[in-house]
Amino acid sequence: MDIIGALTGALHDGFGYLAVSFCLAAIGLNIQFGYAGLVNFGQAAFLSVGGYVMGAAIATSGVPTVLAILLAIAFTVALALILGIPTLRLRADYLAIVTIAAAEILRLVFGTSFRTYFHGKDGVTGFTAGFRSLNPLPNYDGFFLTYSREELWTVMVGWGLVIMISLLTWALMRSPWGRVLRGIREDEDAMRSLGKNVYGYKIQALILGGVVGCVGGFVGAFGAASVQADTFNLDFTFIALTMLILGGAARVLGPVVGAVMFWAILSFLGSVLTQLASYPVVAQFMNADQASTIRLMLVGLVLMLLMIYRPQGIFGDRREIALDAH
Repeated sequence: MDIIGALTGALHDGFGYLAVSFCLAAIGLNIQFGYAGLVNFGQAAFLSVGGYVMGAAIATSGVPTVLAILLAIAFTVALALILGIPTLRLRADYLAIVTIAAAEILRLVFGTSFRTYFHGKDGVTGFTAGFRSLNPLPNYDGFFLTYSREELWTVMVGWGLVIMISLLTWALMRSPWGRVLRGIREDEDAMRSLGKNVYGYKIQALILGGVVGCVGGFVGAFGAASVQADTFNLDFTFIALTMLILGGAARVLGPVVGAVMFWAILSFLGSVLTQLASYPVVAQFMNADQASTIRLMLVGLVLMLLMIYRPQGIFGDRREIALDAH
């Protein structure tokens, strides 16, 4: 069995562009859920808007890359306002219902409607030239971890964004704004009695977390060189939430460590199980096609044990996951 190869593949996937995209989605959820107590089950909607608006603007309308990115961010802010304005004065579960519905509606719209712009199930392609033209890296042959030249550029830019956004989150959450946000999570009524505009702070947290998720949509789109609706299914948000809880909510490094660990473990188990399926004894119970499903079962079992014995995650605090849902 090639354990070294499995470990190398795990490191490759743990730091790959897909891990970066989910990491940024989890950071956005950390701002909304971990710090502000907003239950968002539709983070995939913000990433899909980021990827699709940017990709369609470049590929279909010929908009420059930077302008397309700004346009996608503007649409993301608009989406956050549309979802937040009617729901954030109500109980926490209303936002959860609206966001999960919005994510599914947008997935269906992008996948079936406005084919001139979004190309249906085929998705949007042909928008990476501007981004890749900025690549200063020489041809890369690979050493230990093998990435193509384009993938390495996406990974480097992606992790650079993760570092900058994590530092921004760290600074914001230690500012007066961040302390108010934590106070709202703990007790809305107490913060309201102190004269704080709880509704306004919630809107701001939803927008900020959505924009961070939108950036994750950019990284995923540039890494895959395409944007497809089925990528942003319901599983997407729940995987990002899993990463957040794994690392620890309301901790700057929580979603980062959670994303890397989740993808690395998933990749390692997939590789090991696929190799085991080639042995005659194991092949009686599992074939290579079933290895992918079984690895998810094993990861789920590990997460169940984590929730039983350490529900706050690796770096978290039990008090950080207790919400005031009024």
